[in-house]
Amino acid sequence: MSLSELSPHYVRAIAPYQPGKPISELAREMGLNEADIVKLASNENPLGIGSRAKQAITDAMAEIALYPDGNGYALKSALAARLDVGLDQIVLGNGSNDVLDLVARAFLAPGTSAVYSRHAFAVYPLATQAAGAIGIEAPAKDFGHDLDAMLARVKSHTRVVWIANPNNPTGTLLDNGALHAALAALSRTEAVVVLDEAYVEYMDPARRAPSLQWLEEFPNLILTRTFSKAYGLAGLRVGYAACRPEVADLLNRVRQPFNVNSLALAAATAALDDAEFLDRTKRLNDDGMAQFTEGFRGLGLEWIPSAGNFVAVRVAPGGDAGPVFQALLRKGVIVRPVANYAMPEYLRVSIGLPEQNARCLAALGEILGAK
Repeated sequence: MSLSELSPHYVRAIAPYQPGKPISELAREMGLNEADIVKLASNENPLGIGSRAKQAITDAMAEIALYPDGNGYALKSALAARLDVGLDQIVLGNGSNDVLDLVARAFLAPGTSAVYSRHAFAVYPLATQAAGAIGIEAPAKDFGHDLDAMLARVKSHTRVVWIANPNNPTGTLLDNGALHAALAALSRTEAVVVLDEAYVEYMDPARRAPSLQWLEEFPNLILTRTFSKAYGLAGLRVGYAACRPEVADLLNRVRQPFNVNSLALAAATAALDDAEFLDRTKRLNDDGMAQFTEGFRGLGLEWIPSAGNFVAVRVAPGGDAGPVFQALLRKGVIVRPVANYAMPEYLRVSIGLPEQNARCLAALGEILGAK
């Protein structure tokens, strides 16, 4: 008997998450100079890290031989003050992916189910499957969540409903009224609702859902956010959930001790207070989104309007975007294929610096013009 057969069948059936291709890997494969490669694949902040976070990392290095604060008191206190919630309503994670896994471990098991949308973040079905639960995919509407279709698929054994707003990889945004109505309906079920807001900082404040206020209204609501995107701390891995204290208590029961390292705790606490860096990040993203959409229009390409720091562009109508992706790699431009999201005609492009965006658009023009 193979040792793999000792693992539960639902674990053996998992197709591992495929991250964006690293610059170093492409350089090795194609014989390219790393300095000449543009990576627009993983929704990272092209500005890098803010000065306050960088200084906090330097200061925290003096105590790197010690275990971090397992409770994350300083960061949780800063978040509680910023979000106007109780300290006991914050759960920290090794990136928001870790928090999503905590939800699955706390609420899902064999015999239960979770509902998510087609084209939604790949971690939702992965976390569901890893817990041995049944994944129920609802059809999408215009590449976004169809909340009515999701509600119709909630069963008596459904324990988690995953909602991304904005969604990755499509960038679609839900109407606040429709979202509130869906949360109200789901509050009458036996499921917790994860509202994943990983890209909320990129949105115009007027378009943001009043999700933090909804925590008081809906006891089954869990908000998840991250420092990996707008705050530029993807490599340090730190995210968090905001939820009711009784839900936070359950998540903390399955959370690994010291799941957020000392440097991440220090950097995130400092980054939260760096309004200038966050403003600069948003302005750059707004300008970059306009640069890409104007460029796509000039190339005659369709795209999905996005509220995040990325945009999905249709480069192979009726076909496969894979060859365009490979051609971009040969030109030293890394973007993200999304065929695994049932979007084979599209590529997802992260917003970069102006010169990186221009390089990507020029390469696309050359590739598509040569067809």
